[in-house]
This record gives sequence, structure tokens and C-alpha cells, in this order.
Amino acid sequence: MGQKLRIGVACGGTGGHIFPGLATANELASRGHEITLWLAGKDIEHDAVKAWRGEVITIPSEGFQFGLSLRSLKTIQKLRQAYRLSLAPMRKKAPNVMLAMGSYASYGPMKAAIKLGVPYVLHEANLIPGRAVSFLARKADTVAVSFEKTGYYLKHANMVTTGMPLRQELQLASDFPRAERNEGAPLRILVVGGSRGAQVLNEVVPKAIAATAEKGIDIQVEHIAGLQDKEAVEELYSSLGANAQVYQFVQDMENKYLATDLAICRSGAATCAELAAFGVPALFVPYPYAVRNHQMSNARILQDSGAADVVAQEDLTASWLRDYLVSVMEKPARLERMSVAMKKRAQSNAAGQLADLLEKVAGA
Repeated sequence: MGQKLRIGVACGGTGGHIFPGLATANELASRGHEITLWLAGKDIEHDAVKAWRGEVITIPSEGFQFGLSLRSLKTIQKLRQAYRLSLAPMRKKAPNVMLAMGSYASYGPMKAAIKLGVPYVLHEANLIPGRAVSFLARKADTVAVSFEKTGYYLKHANMVTTGMPLRQELQLASDFPRAERNEGAPLRILVVGGSRGAQVLNEVVPKAIAATAEKGIDIQVEHIAGLQDKEAVEELYSSLGANAQVYQFVQDMENKYLATDLAICRSGAATCAELAAFGVPALFVPYPYAVRNHQMSNARILQDSGAADVVAQEDLTASWLRDYLVSVMEKPARLERMSVAMKKRAQSNAAGQLADLLEKVAGA
């Protein structure tokens, strides 16, 4: 290994930024570098970084707002404050290079990096870049992306497709073969709405499962309902006479992916990357209020490659989903083709590639 570097990783905000940032930070730490995590003080961050043994700097921040309003003016004030709060710790122990995983939480540390002349690399997880990445890309040394076609939406002289860094346990488990479904066995469905759940999935999927069962089709369901809705979703399945295992949150997602025939889920970048790593076909129901409708764009890329199907949230009804599941059961070979296509989308060692980029930018 070359020289030991001081590297900052700004990955606060949501799980979609924290977990890939942490995966890259762990890879860098394993190479002997001194890593500091820059977070935003959100609740989800606390549990995510419990095992982290390096330095953590918390800079409170808030997401960008549209339009001219009192809230948007307060947001601008908080972003400026995040920049000012980032300057002192960055001056005290200047990093050789910074990595930003996108989101508003990156703004303060990256503006401080620009002010202090610290080079930085951006990572954009989604096909359509977020506002923070679009703004900060102008002075970034390199922009790393998960989707090659992000280049259509973000112009930069030095753009590299690395993929989405996954937690080590997921990356390792993705090399194992998925449990095959025997002929006549139940269709194994995994419903995932994110750490906070997805209300539309929690309401529609149980009704569709019950309606499908009425047609004599056997389905085995594992449903991650989110932190708030577990009991209500369990009661709904029970009242409909449908069997399902319902969870608030699942730590060992790798085991769920290895025993799933079809995922019904949102299409955030992390979910897309994890499904690709395990070759799990998906029915995507993109979150319709995502910034720049990026979830729909992510989903369409996978649909175009034959790895997934997509339905707009407004079109998702229990009867539509029942008919969809019936068609899936009638054409098992199509599900296998989707699995092969999804696995082809996998991009292994994204954390390693990002680590290589950071070392290169720092001149190590």
C-alpha cells in the first residue's frame, strides 16, 4: 500500500447514502487510511454507524426546498450554517481528499472542501442526479455513478461508472446461489418499502395476496412493513385470511434475497443494486414524489434490460396485482429470464473502485 491518507466521507441523511458511504469507508480503513465520517445527525445514522470505530463529525443540515417560502429561506440559512460549521474541523485536520455520497448532508462539508482547496469525489447513486450532486459536480475532481446513462443528465469531464457500494455481508452473500423454487412450490414474494415502509404496498399487497389465494395459487410472503406499520399490516393479512411473515425491519437482508422469487418494492438506488447483486426479479412501484422522479427512472432502466416490471403507484390496485401474480405463476420461465437479466446488472466491488478513485485523486 502507498501512503496513509486522511479521507473524509460525507454520507449523512438517509440509509441510501449512509450504507454505501460506510461500505466505502470500511474498505478504505482496511487499507490503513484514517477515515472520518461526516453525518447530518439524523436518527437512522445512530444505528447504522454503531460498529464504526473511526472519527465521526456531525453537521446538522436540511434538504433543499423548492420555491420561495419561509421554509426554503430557513433551509438556505441552515445549509450556510452547515458550511460554516464544517470549516473549523476541516481546517483542524485537513483531509487529503473527500468523498460525498450525495444528499443535502454533503453540501456543508463539500463547500468547506472547496473553500480550503481539498479535492473531492462525488458519488451519484440514482440515474437522475440529485440537486446536491448537480450543484457540487462543477468543482469535483471525479464523479462516480451507479448508472452509466447518468452521463446523459450530468456532464462532467471525469465520470466513472463504479456501481453502488454494498455492505460487505451483502456483497459476500451475493456470490451464493439463490435457493431454487421447485415445481409446484409456493411463489416466494418479498415485499420491501424501505426502513419506514410504503403505505401503498402495506395496503394493497395483502389484499392482492388474499385475492390470488382465492384462485388456488399458493404464495409465501415476507413483508417488511416499516417501523410504524407492522401490527396493522399483520392484522390486515389475518383479517383477509392470508398468510405472511411481517417484519418491522430486517438486518439479514442477504438471507431474504437468497430465498426470494420476486420482490415487490420501491426502486431506490440501493434496492436496485441489492436486487441486481442477488439476481432477484422485481415488480417496482416507484415512489412518485421522489426528487426529479428518480425512482421511476431507476426502475425503467431495469425494465428495459428485462430484469423487472414497473407499475406506477396510481395504477397499483389489488385486482391489478392479483392478475399480475397469476400471470407470473403461469409463466415461470419468464421469471427465470428476469433473474438472469437482473444478475447481469450487478456491479461487484463498487466500494473497492471508489476507494481506488480516492487514492488516485489524493495522489497516493
